[in-house]
Amino acid sequence: MADILLAEDNTEMATLLCDFLKAEGYSVVHCTDGESTVSAFENNGARLVILDIMLPKLDGFGVCRKIRENSNTPIIIVSAKTEKDDKLNGLILGADDYIEKPYDIDILLAKIKGVFARRYQTSFISDGFIKLDKGKRRAFVGEKQLDLTQKEFDLLRLLVENSGKTLDKDYIFNEIWGWESFSELQTLTVHIKWLRQKIEDNPKKPTHIVTVWGVGYRYER
Repeated sequence: MADILLAEDNTEMATLLCDFLKAEGYSVVHCTDGESTVSAFENNGARLVILDIMLPKLDGFGVCRKIRENSNTPIIIVSAKTEKDDKLNGLILGADDYIEKPYDIDILLAKIKGVFARRYQTSFISDGFIKLDKGKRRAFVGEKQLDLTQKEFDLLRLLVENSGKTLDKDYIFNEIWGWESFSELQTLTVHIKWLRQKIEDNPKKPTHIVTVWGVGYRYER
């Protein structure tokens, strides 16, 4: 399932928006007409739909109506149709928001982040490099799912949730293994090494899981 299904027939505009969304860590599927949008949603789903109104084959209102027959997935309409009746029609059909074109990309991104925070906050973390699904305990770099053990996932989650902060080795060990564990602190070093092998371009010169000598480790995007 993609994070965002984008229905936009303006290729240049869609490419630009896809680039921004992917830079924010979202996976995106782009469709250029209404029928393919409905088909993509029915076959694969999405966590959010960004929907233009003036689409070929089936307009955005029709797409919104189709999606709402069986799903409450958030829908943001982004359209050059700015008449009050158009906005009311989109909202009545079940869209969660209606944004006029041309739009400020930062405003759109903020609204998208708001949707994900409200709807998926308990299970979803994304920073543009790592994506974590805490509910299903899955981790991704880009579109590639990482093969992690339970402890590796817990360790990565702790580091990502504290992005930019240096975490003391003893603190990390206590959070992941607990003081009553029979494991030793060296176990943490080994797991850090394994994680680096799975997420770093060059595990010997890590740029994401950084060692802070004499203290611990820090995750950086």
